[in-house]
Amino acid sequence: MAKPVAASFLTQANALFKKNLTYQKRNIWSNVRLIVIPLYLCVVLVCIQAVFDSLVNNSVDNQCGCRCADDDKNGDGKCEIKSCGLQYSSQNQAVFCAFPNPPPLLPLLHIPPSVNRDSCQRTGSCPVTILVTGNNQSLGTTLSENLLSTSFTVNSSSDLFLRNLAYNVLSTTSETDYTNYRDPGIYSDLPIFNIQPQCTPATILSLSFRQPPLEFHKEVRCVQGLNLWRNNSLEVNDEIFKGFRKENHEEIINEVAAAYDLLNTDRNKFNVTIWYYTTYKGDLQDWRVKYVRVPRSVNMVSNAYLQFLRGPGTKILFDFVKEMPKQETRLRMDMASLIGPIFFTWVILLLFPVILTSLVYEKQQRLRIIMKMHGLGDAPYWMISYAYFLAISTLYIVCLMIFGSAIGLKFFRFNDYTIQFMFYFLYINLQISIAFLVSSAFSKAVTASVVAYIYVFGSGLLGAFLFQFLIESLSFPRRWIFVMELYPGFSLYRGLYEFSQYAFQRNLNGRDGMKWKDFRGSAMDEVFTIIIVEWVVALVATYYIDRVSSSSKDTFAFLKNPFKLSPTPQMLSFQKERSDVSVEMEKLDVIQEKETVKQLIFERSKNHGIVCDNLKKVYQGRDGNPPKLAVCGLSLAVPSGECFGMLGPNGAGKTSFINMMTGLVKPSSGSAFVQGLDICKDMDKVYISMGVCPQHE
Repeated sequence: MAKPVAASFLTQANALFKKNLTYQKRNIWSNVRLIVIPLYLCVVLVCIQAVFDSLVNNSVDNQCGCRCADDDKNGDGKCEIKSCGLQYSSQNQAVFCAFPNPPPLLPLLHIPPSVNRDSCQRTGSCPVTILVTGNNQSLGTTLSENLLSTSFTVNSSSDLFLRNLAYNVLSTTSETDYTNYRDPGIYSDLPIFNIQPQCTPATILSLSFRQPPLEFHKEVRCVQGLNLWRNNSLEVNDEIFKGFRKENHEEIINEVAAAYDLLNTDRNKFNVTIWYYTTYKGDLQDWRVKYVRVPRSVNMVSNAYLQFLRGPGTKILFDFVKEMPKQETRLRMDMASLIGPIFFTWVILLLFPVILTSLVYEKQQRLRIIMKMHGLGDAPYWMISYAYFLAISTLYIVCLMIFGSAIGLKFFRFNDYTIQFMFYFLYINLQISIAFLVSSAFSKAVTASVVAYIYVFGSGLLGAFLFQFLIESLSFPRRWIFVMELYPGFSLYRGLYEFSQYAFQRNLNGRDGMKWKDFRGSAMDEVFTIIIVEWVVALVATYYIDRVSSSSKDTFAFLKNPFKLSPTPQMLSFQKERSDVSVEMEKLDVIQEKETVKQLIFERSKNHGIVCDNLKKVYQGRDGNPPKLAVCGLSLAVPSGECFGMLGPNGAGKTSFINMMTGLVKPSSGSAFVQGLDICKDMDKVYISMGVCPQHE
């Protein structure tokens, strides 16, 4: 008889692909739902962006202010002609207006509101405190005297109006805003303060300025300025710190408006550190940055030092500040990109339950064992299954990118497609390898499916409401971010988060989306490294577990307690006595069969097709029941060419014996050989010469 030959790789691949396609055909509607879900989520993002554009981006508050110029001649309530500009804009609208020729603005110093100053409560007066320290107290005292002017004279009708104001230290209690085009210190109802060493009672002046589009009428009040010396910068820092706004938003009690550390300043060098006062509470992650009134503080100390060198007649006049010219802009916040990471995390991770459930289903129904009985090897099984799931996942990702770009999601359009594809491709490889690895831990497809979907939605929610918060926190250690990214769901979310931020900034500020030149500047290099390393580790771990489980060894044998006690001589003697008793009770033909089996094993004879030596199968007891002995020490020898049948009542162990011989279950103890091949070690070779028809068919 010719020696059986294993099927070729192409034959096995063709059979396995047909099996997979048949499975997908039977689950066609599940596949349709799988494809529809990402398309549905993309459409939801587009709808969210459309609503946001209508309510926020296109709101009149987020564009330059306008006024109807045709007086509604048609009487239909519609404005045909509009005039837009700073003069028609509110404070929030001013940032969006066009400024081909920005107007000059007063350089103001920011001072604390008088109602919050501790000295007001104690003395009834509200001076503005300026602290000075340094290595040379006499120099510091001189410069302190030069910080403030001693008089206030303004001729508002002069062409040099702003220059006249520049001789004075003007200040405001108004908080800064996102733009100086319409500075709240000028346009608000709050007065402007002129800081002087001494103020006469009820010193109030009025000034008007008209230089379109900048027109204002302001009340100017005198406020006393106190220049106080401190011994060192630690005292200055401590005094400012103790009076700062508390976490529970208590009012500021510190009246310090500015502080200077002159360090080693002398006639030959000017070296100074400046503390400046600001009260804005803008978020560091805000898309706009509030301006800070620092220039006047710098000018004050620079002017004081120049007067120290050249005398009081020499001054550095700070005439005005001026913005850069700019075109009219509109608010362009891409909300779809901001919330995209959580949606696309769900979309990509939805492949995980599909792959895992398919693998566990094959395991549960013993389909893989049956396929092995028909000649399918382990290597072709894993390679073809991996290639099949990779092809399906790649097609899924490509469709997602194409559809997302087609319906206008900037998340896909603004970032380099090659970076996106490489990121998604690497991650789906990691996802497939993890599914292969995790499938060994489940025996039921339903349980695996539930756990997988918890992983999917949990990863998205934790990423959006925990991980992203930690990424944006400046105080959270970066090394712990790296540790958290070792969790595959967070590494996926981090990559999607980087894409979303680059797309958002591109839409808002006109910057480039993510390109390859930004690869190292972002966290993508770190994420790519983590994904590749975990991919390799998962594949190695999967290979190890599969090889160990197929050899009937304990998968985690290396974790067992090395100090576990070996059986004692008393235990071995007891087991031998029980064995002798059982031998005495056995029938003569059974004893003769056992002797035959021992002789065949000793001689290593291959003339018998099947040889079983003391084969046992014990099923573990459940719910407090004792273990179930299904096959009790079966020994038999079947010569080659013999037609052998097994008869016995229900529960005798016939099916359990056949299942062990065909590899469906592993023996608890004993050994069995088919054509001289051990069923525990060489089952793949046994399958080449074996044909099996399962009992239920």
